[in-house]
Amino acid sequence: MSRSFVRGACPRLSAPMKTGDGLLARIVPSGPLAIDAFAKLCAAADAYGNGVMEISARGSVQVRGLTTVSAPIFAAAVEALNIAICGDVPVLANPLPDDPSSLVDAHALAAEIRAALAAAGLELAPKVSVVVDSGGRLNLDSLTADVRLRAVPTQGGPRLLVSLAGDAGSAKPLDTVEPREAARVVVELLRATAARGPSSRASDALRTDGLDAFRSIAGDALQPAGSIAARPRGETIGLHSLGEGCAMGVALPFGHAHALDLIALLRMARANGATWVATAPDRTLLLGPIGEMTGFALATAADHLGFVVDARDARRRVVACPGAPSCASGLIAARALAAEIAQLLPPSEAGVAVHVSGCAKGCAHPAPAPLTIVGTPQGCDIIHGGSPRAQPDAFVDADEVVAEAVRLTARESVDA
Repeated sequence: MSRSFVRGACPRLSAPMKTGDGLLARIVPSGPLAIDAFAKLCAAADAYGNGVMEISARGSVQVRGLTTVSAPIFAAAVEALNIAICGDVPVLANPLPDDPSSLVDAHALAAEIRAALAAAGLELAPKVSVVVDSGGRLNLDSLTADVRLRAVPTQGGPRLLVSLAGDAGSAKPLDTVEPREAARVVVELLRATAARGPSSRASDALRTDGLDAFRSIAGDALQPAGSIAARPRGETIGLHSLGEGCAMGVALPFGHAHALDLIALLRMARANGATWVATAPDRTLLLGPIGEMTGFALATAADHLGFVVDARDARRRVVACPGAPSCASGLIAARALAAEIAQLLPPSEAGVAVHVSGCAKGCAHPAPAPLTIVGTPQGCDIIHGGSPRAQPDAFVDADEVVAEAVRLTARESVDA
């Protein structure tokens, strides 16, 4: 069987991407947004798109159902809101503002890096990105990036561990730099990547030139990292202490919700004192600042609206792309199947158990999953412990896939 894995360039506000339900625009916020501005963004998505909004695994906002006529009007409406968004190169920082566990101000560092990259004018591949991790409890370990910076404690104060091409587990570590050197070092590392051509990524340069070539680029700014401890996964759902008050994290089921439901959530949060909203990894939103008791009441209201407020919710165990008919590449109704499967799974905090992908591109979850279901023109491929790009272990008809997925997931849980 021929399996196509081509993934296109990133859709942008100014250059939306054509898909099955119209044009899709992506917005990458550079930090928390005023809650009223985010509500107006949702209203614009309802007015000019089909009302479906998504928060991606990386915390980007996606608006679906735009048309060639409405897309520029939507873009103008968003620009009028003066929302701070990332430019051509996403530089992502920890989503939680005023986090007392942070070692550095990741948002300030990210802003400095964005400015330095804009001044450098590098011609980089569309999916090149940078992660700036403050060392706080809501870490960014799950996000892949061409350049990763993670704040680590040292005797002389916090330094930034520089790693290349991957997430926290797979990226290749260089060494550490002072925070004041971060912007310069990132620019030089990406300059070396760009020198290989406009489609090159840090992973390409690593394969051919090796890590030592990047170490020589960073030069004397690097110091040995020493032993860096692994961290538990940063769970965004639930209440999080701030310098003053709390923030509450909720997830969009399978990464999507209707704009009107989001507006209702934002209104309730604002009525309870929240002034900002931050998009976060794992398809979540953070709302704050609120009081602790207010947080419990707000979580109940969010639950009634259909949002995920419990980290053990079975919907968190299933990852799915939009699938057919929303995505032009989708061969199965991935999110509808995911919802059926989730209803039959027990609650757990064990992480992703099933990935339902509308096609072999695997946009929602490119990494391996315990069980991956891939849509094909004839039905569904079943893959155990692999990504959507792996060769299938079995094939089932589309009308049998829910029962098969639940059966296999239950069996694998017993085997584990």
